[in-house]
Formats: sequence, C-alpha cells, structure tokens
Amino acid sequence: MTRRKTSGSQKKGKKKSFKWPGVYGGNIHLVLFLRLLTVTIFLFLSRAVFYVFNIKYFANVPSMEELMIFYHGLRFDISAILMVNLPFIAMYLLPFKFREKKGYLLTADIYFYIVNLTALMANFIDIIYFRFTLKRMTADIFTYLQVGGDFNKLLPQFLKDFWYILIVFTAYILLMVIIVSRFRVGSTGQKLKGGNFSYYLVNVFMALVFAGLSVIGIRGGMQLRPVNVVTAAMYTTARNVPLVLNTPFSILRTWNNEKLSTVRWYKTEADLEKVYTPVHQGKQGNFNKMNVMIIIMESFSREHIGLLNHELENGRYQGFTPFIDSLIRHSLYFDAYANGKTSIQGIPAVLSSIPSLMYESFIQTSYASGKYTSIGGLLKAKGYSTAFFHGGSNGTMGFDSYTHYVGFDKYFGRNEYHNEADYDGKWGIRDEQFFQYAAREINAMGQPFCAAFFSLSSHHPYYVPPKYTNILRTGNLPIQQSIMYADLSLSEFFHTIQHMSWYKNTLFVITADHTSEAYYPYYETNAGQYAIPLLFYRPGDELKGMSKITAQQTDVMPTVLSYLGYEGKYIAYGNNLLDSLGPHYSIHYSSSVYGMIKDNYLIEFDGLKSTHLFNLIRDPMQKTNLLNSEKNEKDRLEWFMKAFLQQYNNRLIENRLIAE
Repeated sequence: MTRRKTSGSQKKGKKKSFKWPGVYGGNIHLVLFLRLLTVTIFLFLSRAVFYVFNIKYFANVPSMEELMIFYHGLRFDISAILMVNLPFIAMYLLPFKFREKKGYLLTADIYFYIVNLTALMANFIDIIYFRFTLKRMTADIFTYLQVGGDFNKLLPQFLKDFWYILIVFTAYILLMVIIVSRFRVGSTGQKLKGGNFSYYLVNVFMALVFAGLSVIGIRGGMQLRPVNVVTAAMYTTARNVPLVLNTPFSILRTWNNEKLSTVRWYKTEADLEKVYTPVHQGKQGNFNKMNVMIIIMESFSREHIGLLNHELENGRYQGFTPFIDSLIRHSLYFDAYANGKTSIQGIPAVLSSIPSLMYESFIQTSYASGKYTSIGGLLKAKGYSTAFFHGGSNGTMGFDSYTHYVGFDKYFGRNEYHNEADYDGKWGIRDEQFFQYAAREINAMGQPFCAAFFSLSSHHPYYVPPKYTNILRTGNLPIQQSIMYADLSLSEFFHTIQHMSWYKNTLFVITADHTSEAYYPYYETNAGQYAIPLLFYRPGDELKGMSKITAQQTDVMPTVLSYLGYEGKYIAYGNNLLDSLGPHYSIHYSSSVYGMIKDNYLIEFDGLKSTHLFNLIRDPMQKTNLLNSEKNEKDRLEWFMKAFLQQYNNRLIENRLIAE
C-alpha cells in the first residue's frame, strides 16, 4: 500500500499552536515553588515601580548603592511573601490525599490570590502615601484609619488625583494572575500514586524541607536575630531605608509592636539625670497670667516661607506665606524641626511635649491611657479657660478625646460650627471661615485663656475657594496655592483680633504639625524633611530676633511656661528656648531609626548602635558619613541620645509622665 505523501505546501499550512508554558497536572511541590517564586518576583519588581514614581526623592543615591539596595531588598521580599503565604504553604504541604480535592485546592487558591493581591496593593498604595510620610506604612495605619474620621471621603479623591497608579496596578495584577494561573496541580479524579508508606514518607520529607526553608526565608537568613524593619538601616542611610523595605513586610513586622523596651544604659538615676532629665522646675517669681494662643498650621514646611529661603532660585524665590514672612520680622523666630511626619504625632508633641518615638503616634498607644498633661492642663490649674479649635469632623484622629483628656475644657470642631455651607467637602470647615469663628469664640472666653488652633485647608486635596484660584499663586508643588490660602486666612484672623481687648495681652506661638512633600533637594534630606518654622509673637513686646538655637515642636510648652513665669514642676521632652545654656536638639523616629539634630550634627541610631553622623554646616546635604572619622563627637551625641531614650522609654512604660 502506497502512503500518500504530504505536499510541502500542506506541511507549511499546518501551524503548531503556541502554548503558554505552564504546569498542567504538575507536581504539587513544584507548583508551590513556582507560585511563590512568581509573586516574589512581582513584589521585587514593584520596588522598581516605587522607585520610578519617587525617583526625585531618591535621585542622589549613587548607582552602586542603588544596586545594593535592590539586592538586599530581595531578602525582605522573600520574608514578606513567605509570611503572607504561610497558610497557603501549609495547605499545599499537608501529606494527605485530600489536598488533591478540587474544593480544597480552590480554597487554597482563593487564599493565595487574596493575600498576594493585598500585599501588592499595599506596596502600590505606598507609592503615593510615601510622599506624605517619607516612610513605608506600618501597622499603625489601621489604628490611624479608625481615628481618621474622613478616610471614606478622601479615598475617592486619592483615586481621582492618582488614577494612573490604579491603571498601572491593574495591569500589573492582571499580568501576575495570568502567569500564576498557569501553574496548577493536576486535575483531580486521576488515580494518584503513593497511597502507601513511600507516598507519606516522600511527602513528609518534602513538607519538612519546605518548612525549614520557609523558616530561614522568613527570618531572612541563618543569623541569630530575624530581620526586622531596623535591619534595613544596615544597608543605607535612614533616608533610603524605605527603598530597601517593602510595605507588607513593614506592616507585618510592626504588628502588635507598640511596646517600648526598658533600657538601662545608665545604671543609676543620678548618672542619668546628669546627662538628661525631662523634669522641669519653674523658677519662683511672679506668674504672669497672660493669654496664650498656639496656632498649628497644617503642612507648613519651612520650604514654603520666602523669607527663610533667600538662596533659592538665585534669590528670586518668593515663597507662599507673605503674612508669616511679615510676622517673623516682629517675632522671636527659630529654625525648628518637627518630631514626626503626621498630624497625629505633631499635636501631642506641641501641646504635651511628648514626641512619638515608636511606630505609632503616642496618643494611639496604650501609654496614652496613663497620666500626663499638656500646656492646657497645666494652665487650667492656674485658672485659665482652655479650648482647642479644629475645623475637621469631630473625632478626626481622636483630637477631641486627647485634648479633653489633657485639660482643654472645650473642643470646637465642625459640629460646633453649625454651618455646613462652609464645609470643604473633604476635611472640614475652610480655614478662612473657621479662623473667624475661632476669633469670635475666643473673644467670648474668660481671660486668661489658653487656646490652640489647628488649621486644615493646606491638606490634600488642597482646597482653595474658587474666588482665589486665579488670585493666589501656584508653585512647583500642588500644595503651595493652598499654603497661600491658609496664610491669607491667618492674616485675616490677625486683622480681626487686633481690635479685640485681649490681643495685646496674648503670647502667640505659630508652628506646623509636620512638613509637606518637598521640591528643593535640601528639604528632602534626613534633616530637611523635618524643617518647620517656629515663632513667638507678642504685640508690642521686645520678643524678637532670628535665633540660631536648634528647636523642635516639644520645646513649645516649656518655652511658653518659662515666658509666663510658671512656678510648678512638670514633665516635658523639650526645652526652654529662652535659656541659651540648656541642651537644644531635635529628635525624631522613622523606619526604626532614631535621628537627633544637636550641635550642628545629625546622628542616626538604630536602638543598639549609631549608623550615621553628618555635620550639617559643612555637609548640609548629608552625603559624608563621619561615624568613623569623628569618633568623639559620635560618642558624645550617642550618649546623650541614650540618656534621652532611657528617660523616654522607661517613663512611658512605668507611667511616670507627671512630675511628683
């Protein structure tokens, strides 16, 4: 029988269909490995996306250091993926036949997709959120959302403003799902080998191998201590730590981690107090019962103030705060630093002189249920009327509860304003109207009074009333027109109150809750990203000048009390700026690294050892690490920081925030 030959044209016409490489009927252990490998690669690549969208912040990182950051970052990616997938790994490793059942595999798949999509989503959210906090999100984000009040209104605005991130994320996730879905266990119903002793022996052995490798991967290696957020500081400066980390790792490693550790660097209290004590004793004398008005301006970075930045743009920089510029000329002004990067950290720092040197804000932790006070509470005991003003929705960030707890008699918020026509639709009552409302309410208060006002319009989404959008200048940053609007609102407030009887007998303090996103390179450095203004103004008084003393938010309370001649004893983690001989410094905490600015140096400390030392005069951009070349300075500053942290940690743990 003659076989029919296939013609060449017929051969050419027969196309071989392309098959995406996948594991059909694949070994369950191989499928597990390939899926974990895929999501690890996608988490690693999302760091590149994070880097690209924030490249301006990381622009000065040397190329070789960038490569090393990405290399070491893989260690944290593996740890994060293994942590979030532990239940999935366990489901695949159980050495029993029921793991081949369709329903069982479907349950495992649902878990796998949910947790890994959530982990990647957290990483993508941080692409934008990082610009506001300059750190990876930690577990405190969930507490913050509970007390944030307006998150449900702000989320649509973020999606509107940053829609392109949503598109990139959607495409990214679809690609990952397409690839991962090709790796699956063989269909059920097949007769599976190994219902005997050898089946269980092999599968138990594989389970032990995977379990051992997972433990090593989660720990980040075979070293004595597992990797943590602070481990990232070994590979770069505190500024670049967020690039080493990933967000799911940061959240998981800080979960239930609010607790401080007792430290004993100084063996006796006497030795400790010789170096640093937060106990302040007012001097005996005549207490001056003048009024106190503390104004905290949302996101008013020092960068936005023209008077303080003559060197920018070849001397042509105007800034966005003409009123504050004019007020500084009649005030005692300090180049200050914020103690944190969020409002919920800034308010207790200013009013209670307590910084938040942990993952969560102080007022979000269990330590806030102990005994402590504020400038409002201390002056209330002296017969002052006390009030806190914030135009946000009542309950926002728990400020109403906090201020009541520490001695402010009245809280004035959106509810008390009683006019929704002035609501900005996102955060609360517009600054222009709420400042005027505060002026009327303060005028009705009995004297002496202590009032605190926290503005809100210069917060994302940076609301500016339509009547001003063509009048107020815009700048390099979206926030800057709203900064001009807030400054205008402050100007109108002073124009109103200068005709009131209490005005000339009032000490005004103006500062910021934290900084905003930065544009100029210095304000993106480890020091510059905390730079805020701090000024003390009393009408007709000689309290004037531009001080060179290092200042911080926690200095507000002791400085005001000293100016008034307060005679009592109290706890404050700041110092009196009117005393030129006292220790003057600023301290902050981010990504498990403490930073302290003192005596024109910035020192970074990871809780065990110093990691970086910069001279801010010779090296304002903080490029040269002096840790090894200036050992005496490093030792002196480190021991001061250790004394501060011992007083901070131990007093919070032992509930010793009220002076005996």
